[in-house]
Amino acid sequence: MTDTKPNSPQMESPSYRLPALDQDFLLSDSMRGVRFLLEYAKAEMALRQWGVRSTIVVFGSARIGEGGEGHHANWYDQARAVGRIVSERGGALVTNGTFRDNVIATGGGPGIMAAANRGAADVGAPSIGFNITLPHEQEPNAYSTPELTFRFHYFAMRKMHLAMRANALIVFPGGFGTFDEMFELLTLRQTGKAPPIPIVLFDSAYWKRVINFEALIEEGMIARKDLDLFVYAETAEDVWQKLTDAGVGLHAGEQASDGP
Repeated sequence: MTDTKPNSPQMESPSYRLPALDQDFLLSDSMRGVRFLLEYAKAEMALRQWGVRSTIVVFGSARIGEGGEGHHANWYDQARAVGRIVSERGGALVTNGTFRDNVIATGGGPGIMAAANRGAADVGAPSIGFNITLPHEQEPNAYSTPELTFRFHYFAMRKMHLAMRANALIVFPGGFGTFDEMFELLTLRQTGKAPPIPIVLFDSAYWKRVINFEALIEEGMIARKDLDLFVYAETAEDVWQKLTDAGVGLHAGEQASDGP
């Protein structure tokens, strides 16, 4: 006699779903390590496809807008100029089959991040946006290259991607988020866990006003030599000069082209 009992309960059971297609399983606590790996691998694959070998990372406040009040307008304009100058002179426009170097990379959001991505877009260069999912949704700015615009859940993996290809770090004025990112890179440099890349703080008056580095020395919290981990710059051209003084630029034998 033929067994006609339906197998619908088995077919519909969550345990029968293919693991790769089971969202409940993939989002479970036990799969946190797998999700962490996926966030690394997805961005890594796209960056390799675009030949991105190195980046210039630009940090700064999301609250600074074009035409803003006080110093904001100048900071925005100078961040945009940095994005343009680095992209034109650093190797992001190389199209002769070699790697792209010194590609502008930001946190992908508004403000200074948008300005730096916009500067790259002004000259037809690719740029990267490493966005983060926040309770109040951060949307990507309109200037990062769409195929290089990523979204992360984990701050740690986002920071890793920001740091791992960086030839330099340029820090514009910002608040808690900018401080967090800047001090993480300074700590990696101080402890020798990151290569000796230049770190440029834009607008010395701002940084000396909001952080009393001398007090840290006086209280024995850092050594005076730790102040050598970064330099200041006052204009976009000054930023580029600081980078070239530190040896950042096109790799030998590579020339920039006029197109992306």
